[in-house]
Amino acid sequence: MPTTADPRPLTGEPVSLDLLNTRWNREGVTQDLLTDTEGLTVWLATNGLDFPADDAALLHAREARDALRSAVDGNLEEAAARIDAVLAHGRVRLTLTGRGPGEEAEFADPSWGPAWLAARDYLGLLATAPDRIRRCAHDACILHFFDTSRNGTRRWCSMAACGNRAKASRHYARTREA
Repeated sequence: MPTTADPRPLTGEPVSLDLLNTRWNREGVTQDLLTDTEGLTVWLATNGLDFPADDAALLHAREARDALRSAVDGNLEEAAARIDAVLAHGRVRLTLTGRGPGEEAEFADPSWGPAWLAARDYLGLLATAPDRIRRCAHDACILHFFDTSRNGTRRWCSMAACGNRAKASRHYARTREA
């Protein structure tokens, strides 16, 4: 159990996007949850991942985060090799359980587990609905989300924060012009 509460403004996204969201802006300053193993412990607990929060896992999580950022915010084709490099550290073993077919992730080095699971989750999002992987539309926000709205038109990481700021800014601009 982490000793510190998760300080991030947006949690609960799929694990790949939640890893991206370990960097966020607060009052114009970029914050980073993954500066140390304590932050990694918070991120692992938030996502229900049972892995040791050691220096190796921290390094691998940062590597996966950078690869995911280049895939989501950059060019998927150029980032593919970086994502594949993370995925090379684990595999899926198919199983048969009492409930039917299953899968189990396996790692030669468990410190790659969280990074690998985030990269694999990203592949799942791409297979499901790549057009619903979004970056917040607010200029000052660097958070990402998976749009689960019915019509697929969500623009903000949070209506209470970024959406409200954008609306207030537009209102201020209109009243200033009048």
